[in-house]
Amino acid sequence: MPNNEKRPNVLLICTDHLSGQRLGCAGHPAVMTPTIDQFARWGVRFTEAYSACPACIPARRSLMTGMSPRANGLRHYEEGLHYPDVPTLAQVFRDAGYQAYCVGKLHVSPQRDRIGFDDVLLEEQGRHQFKDIPDGDADDYELFLADAGFAGREYSGGMTQNEWIMRPWHLPEEVHPINWAVREMCSYIRRRNPEKPSFWYLSFSAPHPPLTPLSSYLDLYRDVPIPPPAVGDWAESFGGLPYALKLVSNPDTGTMVRARDFEREQARRAYFATVTHLDHQIRVVIGYLREAGLLDNTVIVFTSDHGHMVGEHGLWCMTPFYEMSAKIPLIVVPPLGDGRLPRGSVDDRLAEFGDIYPTLLDLCGIEMPEHVDALSLVSSERRSHLYGELHEQAPAMRMIRRGKYKLIYYATGNRFHLFDLEADPRETRDLSSDPAASAALDELSGILARELYGYDTNFVENGRFVGMPDKEYVPSDERGLKGQRGLRFM
Repeated sequence: MPNNEKRPNVLLICTDHLSGQRLGCAGHPAVMTPTIDQFARWGVRFTEAYSACPACIPARRSLMTGMSPRANGLRHYEEGLHYPDVPTLAQVFRDAGYQAYCVGKLHVSPQRDRIGFDDVLLEEQGRHQFKDIPDGDADDYELFLADAGFAGREYSGGMTQNEWIMRPWHLPEEVHPINWAVREMCSYIRRRNPEKPSFWYLSFSAPHPPLTPLSSYLDLYRDVPIPPPAVGDWAESFGGLPYALKLVSNPDTGTMVRARDFEREQARRAYFATVTHLDHQIRVVIGYLREAGLLDNTVIVFTSDHGHMVGEHGLWCMTPFYEMSAKIPLIVVPPLGDGRLPRGSVDDRLAEFGDIYPTLLDLCGIEMPEHVDALSLVSSERRSHLYGELHEQAPAMRMIRRGKYKLIYYATGNRFHLFDLEADPRETRDLSSDPAASAALDELSGILARELYGYDTNFVENGRFVGMPDKEYVPSDERGLKGQRGLRFM
């Protein structure tokens, strides 16, 4: 148990679409994240943390089960699936005597499944699952908007949750979803049973679009130089991209792919403004914990389910295994006096989103369930490599991260990308055809071959990768504006 008289509380803060490289403490030259940077000074920042399946639903499934995609049975984005029959992170805390509450995004099915929490207040960006009418079942944020006099107007500003066009928030600041989530989390903390420890999960949808920052935060970035995105030698033309990348960065459905330079810079500026808005609102929760006398005995974790390319290499998508998409922020702040995670340190072990589950149980002295195959970051155990996987069949992407190298494999077309992340952290030079890197390619592809299972074993014949035949990319007929929401009449 930690060196505390009482079991610690837990505040798990998760964002969506935030790369681990887009923080002030990670050395980003423009983004302002003073609160998150302070977390890094209070605890440990894991600099090589990844989402092993960088899409919302499968990533969050790993977080809440402590299981790899192979173990939990999901390595692609699919609505409507139940969790495996194992105790979730929330359920394990409740079984240990904690009260467990969530505010924000869960992205589970059915949508009102509490997956072990005592209670959940949902903000699911207007997703009305499995309903044949537009209004469906409103989430708690939409019900709040109705009570505030703005019924059905969450998307009346014209932005959508899957696009990178932007405009300032169109309603009063106090009803912005970031502010709502923080206020509701503070309310849960206030209503806690003071004789029981608490597990609080604050799960923001932001900075996932819709890209609607407050005007005041856009003003903060008005005179800040926005660094241009990197463009790799492998990404100089759309035609030269692997088939799977063409699917996720379709120029016929993605506005930003064919936008003008100033529009792309405007989108990045709005993204940074949203991140800073998040950062500042998190301070309100920390302030409430401080004034309630709870802060010193609370574990704080800051993370994200995955990142987003936000124009890096010309891509406006999540899911690829490049650093901006797959690398996540992961900062763990232990309770005051718990020396197992040294204050203000960095840890370069290979970590994964699902590792949060066993790490929190270790910090709180809770017995580990047998099903967990993720690793506790409190322990000394380290991975020799990290395996990533996303999608099945034609869109399949696989990754091996080991030492200074990263190997990405695209099954369709049998394509490799190999990067030396020490010499080339922005992944601008593909070394897969460089004779000087052939030993690294052989080593990592050999590891990848041993990780493959199920249908993927067909990608290798007689010890050589053969993949699947390349496919002609055919633009989709996208008439829905990337899932544009409309007015909801409730």
